[in-house]
Amino acid sequence: MSDRRRPQIAAGHGEKLSRNQERAIAALLAEPTIDAAAKLTGVGERTLRRWLQRPDFAARYADARRALVDNAVRDLQAATGEAVRVLQDVAGNPQTPPAARVAAARTILAEAYRGTELFDLGVRIAKLEQTIEKGPWHDRRAATA
Repeated sequence: MSDRRRPQIAAGHGEKLSRNQERAIAALLAEPTIDAAAKLTGVGERTLRRWLQRPDFAARYADARRALVDNAVRDLQAATGEAVRVLQDVAGNPQTPPAARVAAARTILAEAYRGTELFDLGVRIAKLEQTIEKGPWHDRRAATA
């Protein structure tokens, strides 16, 4: 039975998707457009757009996208040690042109400063969150809500 004639069942998040829908999610992650993903999957673009409106499909697609980005970030983080070593080598090599050494040194300093700022900001946010959770206004808001 084709998707066109199959009754649309509103499934909740966590329900099993069809093989075509799972392939469509993979295609959406790999292709630059919905049309290209639909063609790769072998379903119509309208069908794929309709699937994207379904909460179960949209949630599964969002989870897959998040996992893809998480993996990319993990790969980037794993490469940071080597990137720092390259910058250190360039900055410390007297045979490297002075402009390249200065650029590498500036990059090291700027990123170290930025990392410190982000860490400090995270600490400040955590303290603010604790203050909000423990503050007397927290109970008042709950009582008036």
